[in-house]
Amino acid sequence: MKSQEEEVLDGQDETLKQTLSWTQALLTTTAPFQQISLSQVQQISPAALAYLGDAIYELYVRMFYLLPLQRTGIYHRLVVEQVRAETQALHLRSLIPHLTDTELEIVRRGRNAATGRPKRLNPEIYQQATSLETLIGYLYLTNYQRLTELLQMLHVEKE
Repeated sequence: MKSQEEEVLDGQDETLKQTLSWTQALLTTTAPFQQISLSQVQQISPAALAYLGDAIYELYVRMFYLLPLQRTGIYHRLVVEQVRAETQALHLRSLIPHLTDTELEIVRRGRNAATGRPKRLNPEIYQQATSLETLIGYLYLTNYQRLTELLQMLHVEKE
């Protein structure tokens, strides 16, 4: 009997299989290193969760592009394209149908926490990007397995 991962990978080329396995392995080995209680997490502001989520999201994207090996400049260009607010907003919109009520509430809180007026983009895009980061920060602290599931739903593209 095939595992779920083997079924998903059937029909994929070997390089993609290796890359997905690599990304999965990295995700499962970078789980939170400090346990925080749910009551403590609920006291953290959405802005602070977004701050954490920004770092976690960028780390995920950096890990995603780590293989195949490339020059540092190429890594940088690929990562910057994915961590831009516009791309994060697109990712959030793609995840919305898959989110639970609790996750949607976190997204709402993150949207409302987005402050400041970014000069180069629409405030709505900035709010959506902050919402995604808030959700990632929250799930990193409360449900790492769910965070992994959602990150794997994102359409981050290999170049």
